[in-house]
Amino acid sequence: MPKSTEAKEPFKFYTRLHLSELTGLRASTLGQLLDLIKTVPGSCIYHHTHRFLQQHQYLSPEPPNDFAYWVANVLGEDELGERLASIDTIQYSTIRALREIIVFTIEDYLKNNPLAKLKFARAGEEFYFIKSASFILPTNYVVNDLEGFVEVVKKITIDSIYFHIFESRLRLERPTNDFSNWIETSVGNKKLADEISRLDPYTHTLEDLRKTIIRVIKRNMHGKNR
Repeated sequence: MPKSTEAKEPFKFYTRLHLSELTGLRASTLGQLLDLIKTVPGSCIYHHTHRFLQQHQYLSPEPPNDFAYWVANVLGEDELGERLASIDTIQYSTIRALREIIVFTIEDYLKNNPLAKLKFARAGEEFYFIKSASFILPTNYVVNDLEGFVEVVKKITIDSIYFHIFESRLRLERPTNDFSNWIETSVGNKKLADEISRLDPYTHTLEDLRKTIIRVIKRNMHGKNR
């Protein structure tokens, strides 16, 4: 691999510890679910749209979010479940925007299906709101060029990859993921930054995402276009 140019600023790798906390809030009907989605903390919206990715990183990607699953499997509103499951999370760069599209999707459905608001979940099958709490910790890895960056990406934990790709962008409301931001602003390679930014992380397992990022960077460093 050719020697890469030193970055203006080093990249510091972080990792995360994750806890799930019960909120005490629950919904028995679609109407109650809608009202609570509008008001619960953003960490609840994040948990219920990213829980699968956080807990089952090695399994097949693109699971339905918790709202979609509950609406379809508990309330029997399959059409709404499909609409909620089809929300393209990668399009939304903030929790606020993600909350708004979920609310809009449910409200739009209820306009044509007002009786759906009155269906009750069976006892024990209510929707329990949980919030996601993360603790961000520094690692010992600091790199100054793309060559070193690739070597660290090969061995960091998937929790670190998750933080820099998912959490930094959505929960911290940054315009792009940490890797792309550093590659563009410190390394000065906008083409490579854009290529990584265009990757849809929701269609990869985290291990696949690690391999894809490494492959894209190596290809760029070798000057290959395919």
